Amino acid sequence: MKRHLISAGDLTKDDALLILDTAEELARVSERSIKKLPTLRGRTVVNLFFEDSTRTRISFEAAAKRLSADVINFSAKGSSVSKGESLKDTALTLEAMGADAVVIRHSASGAPHRLATWVRGSVVNAGDGTHEHPTQALLDAFSMRRRLGSLEGRKVTIVGDVLHSRVARSNVLLLNTLGAEVTLVAPPTLLPVSVGTWPCEVSYDLDAVLPKSDAVMMLRVQKERMNAAYFPSEREYSRRYGLDRERFAKMPDEAIVMHPGPMNRGMEIAAEVADSARSTIVEQVANGVTIRMAVLYLLLGGETA
Repeated sequence: MKRHLISAGDLTKDDALLILDTAEELARVSERSIKKLPTLRGRTVVNLFFEDSTRTRISFEAAAKRLSADVINFSAKGSSVSKGESLKDTALTLEAMGADAVVIRHSASGAPHRLATWVRGSVVNAGDGTHEHPTQALLDAFSMRRRLGSLEGRKVTIVGDVLHSRVARSNVLLLNTLGAEVTLVAPPTLLPVSVGTWPCEVSYDLDAVLPKSDAVMMLRVQKERMNAAYFPSEREYSRRYGLDRERFAKMPDEAIVMHPGPMNRGMEIAAEVADSARSTIVEQVANGVTIRMAVLYLLLGGETA
């Protein structure tokens, strides 16, 4: 593996499989009564969050602590950053503290890439702007693989607000690397202009795609990033692109339903679908800790640890 994890596109098939297989080993540790490993004792992991995300931050924190690393949580709100300190100055401060890894979430696409040029430690992208979120794609692939087996030739459908979704972009890149066939389904207004260059198919008709899908991932409608111009109304969006009971019934019997969370129940996904036995939504949260343990272990502990 390389020194940083900035983009899902940086991972070769061997890299991705190494992370997934390592996570499978570490998942066994999570089933023990004592969940800690001494692997990263004496290493320092900094969570540098310029954008709120309790779920992702707690997941990375739990992963680092289970590997016995020291964790420093750095929230940009109320810090010197809000007083105008630049990302570079913050990076130099972290460097002076001896951070072995920096987990960064930032509203600007490309911030982790810049940070990687300023620090000696490893940089892990925990979400940058509308660009990427590679560990989310890894945990999604891990969740799919545990339910479906090998992803080679599997048909994965990703539905909804692709335009604002770093999860969608990372998933398309990683799933393509792992040999799955991805179809994006969204209103034309919620697809990026560059989608034609992505390694996936595009459809505007959810009902046509569902019967052929092994996994269906519903994306959150990011109301906070939108004004009303993207689609006529919430009800109209839900009618055409929501996964309700009738649409769920069109999916193959073995197919699974996914959601990166947090959900808008009743808008992009019906409550009974989210809570069904074929939903992996709760598993995805648990698998997030395991995958992030694997990433930190491989970046900081190396294969020899």
